[in-house]
Amino acid sequence: MYQPKHYKKDDIQFAHQLIKENPFGEFVLMGDHLLATHIPILIDSFSTKFRLYSHIANHNPQYEYLKEGTEALLIFKGADAYISSSWYREKDISTWDYSAVHINCKIKLQTEKELRESLKNLVHHFEKKQDSPLEYDEIPNHIIESHISQITGFWCEPQSVKGIGKWHQKSDKKDIENIIGKLQKDACPHTSLIKNLKDEHGL
Repeated sequence: MYQPKHYKKDDIQFAHQLIKENPFGEFVLMGDHLLATHIPILIDSFSTKFRLYSHIANHNPQYEYLKEGTEALLIFKGADAYISSSWYREKDISTWDYSAVHINCKIKLQTEKELRESLKNLVHHFEKKQDSPLEYDEIPNHIIESHISQITGFWCEPQSVKGIGKWHQKSDKKDIENIIGKLQKDACPHTSLIKNLKDEHGL
């Protein structure tokens, strides 16, 4: 990760918060070439040390390289936005504000028991926010069993954690106020997703 000094955010608390708010990350492994999968990756809240967990499908090309001790890279991205130089009081270069965390980690494969517990925790993490939650144990058993045989769970044990928060740290207050005002006029962040769904399904 490229980290200019004034944007560097390597403290664990920054990483925890960004991952908590943006758990859908990129899981990168080296196979015969670089391989990446977009998956939910959560922090293990039951561990006394910082570690994360996830799973991939066994037919995923990464599965062949998912071995005990393998090095992986986890990438988490926070909110980002193009910042137009027309928003500044004086002409300057346009840029992009963003935040991200990169975690280099070692893989530890889960047992089937650990995988089942991880899936329960994963589902609960997201279902608890729903109006009518459907917990993992409420899913029909035959579906659970057919699913378990087709996936592999793993722990991610961090070796290094690097973060960046580029938020116009060197700008003056008036420019910051202008930037915030312009960003507040933007549409809901889900607007493009809704459009994609409609386009894909002819709605």
